[in-house]
Amino acid sequence: MTGFYNPEWLIALIILPCLYYYYHYQTNRKKQEAIAFSHIGFLKSALHGSSMSARPRTLFLLTLAAAGFIIIGLADPHIPLEQAKEGVNVVLVLDVSGSMQATDYKPNRIESSKQSAEILLRSLDPKDYAGIVTFESGATSAAYLSPDKDRVIRKLQAIQVKEGATAIGDGLALAVDMVESIPNRKKVVILLSDGVNNAGVIHPEYAANFAKEKGIQVFTIGMGSETPVVLGYDWFGNPQYATVDEQMLQQIAEITNGRYYKSVDDRTLSEVYADLNIEIDREMEDTSISEWLFIGALILISSEMLLRYGKRRIIQ
Repeated sequence: MTGFYNPEWLIALIILPCLYYYYHYQTNRKKQEAIAFSHIGFLKSALHGSSMSARPRTLFLLTLAAAGFIIIGLADPHIPLEQAKEGVNVVLVLDVSGSMQATDYKPNRIESSKQSAEILLRSLDPKDYAGIVTFESGATSAAYLSPDKDRVIRKLQAIQVKEGATAIGDGLALAVDMVESIPNRKKVVILLSDGVNNAGVIHPEYAANFAKEKGIQVFTIGMGSETPVVLGYDWFGNPQYATVDEQMLQQIAEITNGRYYKSVDDRTLSEVYADLNIEIDREMEDTSISEWLFIGALILISSEMLLRYGKRRIIQ
């Protein structure tokens, strides 16, 4: 992503014109005082604009420019390179908790999600790497990040539902670790769930912020039909319905600059995965230029010091 990675530093640039205005004001005030009490030769020099008056200003402008370079460097600007990134790391995160056995999708939620995910995997670029994480009461690596899509698909087809709770945070955190394992590539996580986070040790928001720090986009999919689906009954015979925490999934996507999708049936789920193949299109590689700005600032400061204290110093 090109642009500034720490843009909050840019507000400090406001100080620079203020400092210049203050310097200009003080210089003019001192000049007026000097004119009032100096001899006629100095007066002529001041009126005709002596070259000596520009020299202290040069020192000040060098210092000001160095400060500007440092502030912009702290904002961590990135510029695009000519070449595209070498593929994308894509990790699918699938909910395999008990609610994924619901039959509002055909033949059920887990099989429908596997079929749609397989279509996405087959459409990835040969340079892309893919992996799979599953979660219920905990999280498991179902297929490690690999360029071998056929192998990953075989692992996908073998996934089965487990009678567990829903640890969305654990699943996302494990996916972040996996997608980070091969560096210098665009990193994308696609998380599908039909439930509410009610297990695990990592809160989904914490995992989302962890992904954001690593520059990982997370696309989330909320799965479940619009009509209530009964999963079972409690001890008193009351029906237990499948519910999806759309707010949490939306928050994860928003934090990581991803996107939230709502799937209500097999058709919309297939459309979601087809759209995701477009969303993870190849980005141009970018690089930080902060180091160059810091080097430029060092050169400017060195020049200012040389002019101020060197053999050819400027006398203020």
